Amino acid sequence: MSPAPDAAQRDAAHALEVRKRMREVEESILARAPEHDLQPSLDRIRSVMELMGEPQRTFPVIHVTGTNGKTSTARIIESVLREMGLKTGRFTSPHLHSMLERIAVGGRPVDAERFLAAYDDVAPFVGIVDGRSAAEGGPRMTYFEVLVAVAYACFADLPVDVAVVEVGMGGAWDATNVVDAPVSVITPIDVDHQRFLGDTPADIAQEKSGIIKADAITVSGTQPDREAAEVLIDRAAEVGARILFEGNDFGVSGQDIAVGGQQLSLRGLATDYPDLFLPLHGSHQAQNAAVAVAAVEAFVGGGEQALDIEVLRAGLAAVESPGRLEVVRRSPTVLVDAAHNPAGGRALRTGIEEAFTFVKLVGVLAVMKDKDAAEMLQTLEPVLDEVVVTRNSSPRSMSARELGEIAREVFGENRVTVVADLPDALDQAAGLADDGGVGGGVLATGSVVTAADVRMLLGTTDV
Repeated sequence: MSPAPDAAQRDAAHALEVRKRMREVEESILARAPEHDLQPSLDRIRSVMELMGEPQRTFPVIHVTGTNGKTSTARIIESVLREMGLKTGRFTSPHLHSMLERIAVGGRPVDAERFLAAYDDVAPFVGIVDGRSAAEGGPRMTYFEVLVAVAYACFADLPVDVAVVEVGMGGAWDATNVVDAPVSVITPIDVDHQRFLGDTPADIAQEKSGIIKADAITVSGTQPDREAAEVLIDRAAEVGARILFEGNDFGVSGQDIAVGGQQLSLRGLATDYPDLFLPLHGSHQAQNAAVAVAAVEAFVGGGEQALDIEVLRAGLAAVESPGRLEVVRRSPTVLVDAAHNPAGGRALRTGIEEAFTFVKLVGVLAVMKDKDAAEMLQTLEPVLDEVVVTRNSSPRSMSARELGEIAREVFGENRVTVVADLPDALDQAAGLADDGGVGGGVLATGSVVTAADVRMLLGTTDV
């Protein structure tokens, strides 16, 4: 039975008011210092949590850090836990299209009303801490710190049975690190965010090891740098945590390409898990799945209790990781990937080589000014026949002209096209891919923003 007209009108007016309020709150949060411009400290977020009565301690956390693969690993963990019947929270960053994506409950982004309710709970305490900090000559809370506070308030209010929380940057001083997670996860560590984290994998591991807590279990992906692995081992020994490594304690025992993803067999902490379908492409995603399954085993049974194989199969089959080697259009095939550093580029190249056979593949590249564009381009050069360089919608994006100069050094003059605007660049790349005949493709990459922009242009906004 349809609602009466007056009820429908009230619903429409309420929805309009929620959208308006959400825009106002987003603008207020965005006016704060952004994620790439911060003063490392836990003082501000700790103060807010203390004033609120420590909401982050009302639910257990699986805490995820690393250089690449954090979001995918967090999503896999959360999907398996949800399939087990647990009410899950998930905090990841950055988002593709909406701030709401960062805070998910039951696998879906929170709705605006729940976000606003949590924000309203948090805002008075943020104001108090902002005032204290200003009185001492310090900064206001950052954009990211406020979102962390909102996420923890939201998860506590529901409440959730478990939250899977991805760090924003680093570990020890990351705003998420006001929890004592019984399970911490560290994906492979490589060089990124040198300004804040250090210039070597070992330096960066020192910062990321800060999420390893006393009497907890740490699950680590394969660490390509031995010194970085030793830093993690030393930290675990120092605080009395147990640390388990991919390759030694668990791992991928079988992998085959399948339609829409890959078929895996995993060696878990407690038992072997054969015949698992993962709807994500690339060996790096198989490794992320191995880490995720070990993390779930560690959480539910200390690593000694096998997971129900059918529940695990269903949990993995339901995984989504938007913007990660994702097919967003056919004819020609358009892939988007959020790779933004050399390690991400290497994983992307391997994934392309393993899972796709393009007659001609054209890259659409837009990167941030502070990233190593030359190494990224060098890494991807073997799998790209041509490249169209452009800029994305971020003010931090490198200009198309500057990126074009770098690209010509790597690809040569004849394989590079410079296009100022991303929509035009995407159209030109599609035309170049079609010139190769049936089987051409386009790969859009270089930044999370680039992936998001292309998804939006092609009408894909589901997350």
